[in-house]
Amino acid sequence: MLSPDKLTPRIDASRDTGNEADFIDFDKLIAIVRRQWRIVAVCAFAFAILGVVYVLTAVPVYTAETKVLIDRSDNQMINQLAAFGQLDDDEGTVLSQVELLKSDTIAYAVVDKLKLVDDPVFTAQKNSLFSVATLKSLVNFRSWFADDGAAAPDAEMKRRWAAETVAGNIDVERVGKSYVLDVSYTSQSPDMAREIAAAIADVYLVDKLNSKYEATRRAGEWLQERIEELRQQALDTDLAVQKFRSEHGLVEAGSGTLLSEQQLSELNSQLIKAQAETAQAEAKYTRIKSIIEAKQTDAIVTDVLDSSISNDLRKKYLEASKLEAEIEARLGPDHVQAVRLRAEMAEYERLMFDELNRIAESYQSELTVAQSREKSLRDSVDKATGVAATAGETQVQLRELERTRDTYKNLYQSFLARYQEAIQQQSFPITAARIITTAETPTKPSAPKRSLVIAFAMFLGCAFGSGIGAFREFRDRFFRTGDDVKDMLDVESLGVMPLIENNVDDPTLVDPGNPRSIARGGKTTTYVEEHPLSAFAETLRSAKIAIDISASDQRCKVIGVVSSLPGEGKSTTAINFAKLLAMQGARCLLIDGDMRNPGATRAIGRHAEAGLLEAIVDNRPLKDLILLDPKTKLAFLPTVARYRVPHSSELLASRGMDQLLEFARQSFDYIVVDLPPLAPVVDARAINPKLDAVVFVIEWGKTSRKVVQSTLLSEPDLYAKCVGAILTKVDPAQMKLYRTFGSSEYYYKRYSRYYTES
Repeated sequence: MLSPDKLTPRIDASRDTGNEADFIDFDKLIAIVRRQWRIVAVCAFAFAILGVVYVLTAVPVYTAETKVLIDRSDNQMINQLAAFGQLDDDEGTVLSQVELLKSDTIAYAVVDKLKLVDDPVFTAQKNSLFSVATLKSLVNFRSWFADDGAAAPDAEMKRRWAAETVAGNIDVERVGKSYVLDVSYTSQSPDMAREIAAAIADVYLVDKLNSKYEATRRAGEWLQERIEELRQQALDTDLAVQKFRSEHGLVEAGSGTLLSEQQLSELNSQLIKAQAETAQAEAKYTRIKSIIEAKQTDAIVTDVLDSSISNDLRKKYLEASKLEAEIEARLGPDHVQAVRLRAEMAEYERLMFDELNRIAESYQSELTVAQSREKSLRDSVDKATGVAATAGETQVQLRELERTRDTYKNLYQSFLARYQEAIQQQSFPITAARIITTAETPTKPSAPKRSLVIAFAMFLGCAFGSGIGAFREFRDRFFRTGDDVKDMLDVESLGVMPLIENNVDDPTLVDPGNPRSIARGGKTTTYVEEHPLSAFAETLRSAKIAIDISASDQRCKVIGVVSSLPGEGKSTTAINFAKLLAMQGARCLLIDGDMRNPGATRAIGRHAEAGLLEAIVDNRPLKDLILLDPKTKLAFLPTVARYRVPHSSELLASRGMDQLLEFARQSFDYIVVDLPPLAPVVDARAINPKLDAVVFVIEWGKTSRKVVQSTLLSEPDLYAKCVGAILTKVDPAQMKLYRTFGSSEYYYKRYSRYYTES
């Protein structure tokens, strides 16, 4: 037994529902199935009946199918004629085609093509009893109050209704991951289904052609407008380039080269040539000056060789030299002829150097001219370089203008080519889809599939029944087994007491010769006497053992029998428990402590004239008030409530009650007090200090777990003395449905041989 300061961990309010588990308890699931299978079976049977009714009343429908392939072939001619190239059909494109086939556009086109508005077969379709259209008409409250004389639907309304009917019966599915679309149509007429399915495919192909033609036409119109804009922009940018050239003097000399650049190139060439000529003239002049200064008569100069005067003088000089050498050899150097010849040679030499000086002056003149020309060309190059540099800076802006001009020019040419292609495409439309399977007339109805409908109805019934069963289990917040008592209250389960049907026709029998005896009462008050070896009696014996162990130090044990709510069977339990104690030879006193609703007194002491109130208030002797059972020797102190007792709790907690119990302890081994319920009154709490043990009574399948927990939590002292709980009014047939493997109830059949109800 736990102390009061440990009550909170004993009772866990979160166990109220009992739904929390760390794993799936298959034993509990099996137990739930055993309890709820009848509900599931009834619902399955009811839904199966509805399925049969639906099958018998449903109008058979037929489904015709056709297959359309979205062609992705790479035909070069088609690609060339396509307005903007052939785009690959990815998954999004295929799904878009599915939605297109389901659209109102296709539905209206089919209605107009087949003239379904005026087709009697199409307009005379019937609705099944449980069809969606029938259900919609039933819930359409406006139609209930519609005026019968309202105007008939016009042609447009009929056309809209026909299109909605067609769209509602179309089903389009993609075949796997392919580019094949399975188009089906469902109708009550097999021929109508085939015609409409074929018409859907045809209309789809025509719509693809028309959509491409319209797209091409709109593209051509847009291109025409865009081409005009690009033409004007190309013209404007070209004019801007030419204007910029003229303003900045950027004149081209051909091949994309500016005139200033060409002039600079030519001047550079001339400058290089002039520098070479200057160097050549300077070299010639330097050479001839060195010859003149060195007095070299034998030096060779090109212009001297080309001069006839120099050649004659040199010839004469050589002849005179030769003759002088001969004369000098024959006649001696002093010979007059030799001296004369040497004088001639000196004259010839002077004349030759005079000729060299003249040639040197001509070389000097050439050098001066070459230097002057080089200087002039260098100045011209410097000036042209400055002009070219300025033109290079300006060309940056010019190139930007030229790029803009070229861009607009290319765009103009590209759009012009596409416009020509678009014009050709308008006269040669191509569709990228084709029919690969034509629609055929179905030979058997596609719906309803009778076996499938009935099986599905039974499945829905099972699901509905399972939902009801699950809801019932979820709402089952009551105590069903001893394990529930242990888990929810953390107290011992003393056992269960089956429901005893009392015979209301039996009179309350009293021994006429002994008015102080206990009345026999009904079957519920004598059950332990008549069935001492029953499970009912064994539960009470279990309670006695628990009390003896709990209050072993007490010679006389005061036992309180209490419940949470009225009508849970605590009075019946108290009477039978007291009789069991008396039958086992113990001196037992049963006190009806419920002054406001004395149930035990009504059952076995209705004839009493005085009782507990007189013993406490008037201090009357106990021996004058108790009733005796002649068979079991049970002593009973009734409560004769001739009026409502408003202060019953004060009486139970009074000094008179203490004296009464103290006197009774001297004469009895057990005192069983039938206490009022905990929830409505506080009487049990008032007498709790005088009790040695408490037996808690819970009605099976009726009292909520939350109520029991809340009442026990509010009475911690009484809870501390509770030796266990007894489940009363148990239905044995239902109890077996709550047995799980490993529980004490699971082995009931094995130890039921120890019990007998006879």
